[in-house]
Amino acid sequence: QVQLVESGGGSVQAGGSLRLSCAASGRTNRVYAMGWFRQAPGKEREFVAVVNWSIGSARYADFAEGRFTISRDHAENTVYLQMNGLKPEDTGIYYCNAHKKPTLSENFSRDYWGQGTQVTVSS
Repeated sequence: QVQLVESGGGSVQAGGSLRLSCAASGRTNRVYAMGWFRQAPGKEREFVAVVNWSIGSARYADFAEGRFTISRDHAENTVYLQMNGLKPEDTGIYYCNAHKKPTLSENFSRDYWGQGTQVTVSS
C-alpha cells in the first residue's frame, strides 16, 4: 500500500500562486508515476498533471500547460504542484494520486489517492 497526504491548499486572489505538496509513504518503490486531479463543485474529477517518478517526464492538461509545474523530490518522497496565474475556474479540491502502470496516460484508474486539499481562487 501507498499512503498519500496532501498539503498547501488555501485561498488566493486571481493571478496568485499556490504550491501543493503530496507526501508519499509505504511501498513507494512500486510507484511508476504520481500526479494530480481536481474536482470543481458540481463537476467530474479531471486530470491536471502527472510526473514519472524515476526520470521526471511530465504531462499536463491543456488548462495547466504554461501555468502549472509538477515536480518530485526523491529524498522527501514528495510531489509538488506549483500553480501560478490562478483563475477562479481553478477552484476545487485537488487530489494527489499514484499508480504502478507504466504510462503517463490520464485515462485509467489510479491505484492510490490522497484525501484532497481545497484550493479557492477569488476574482
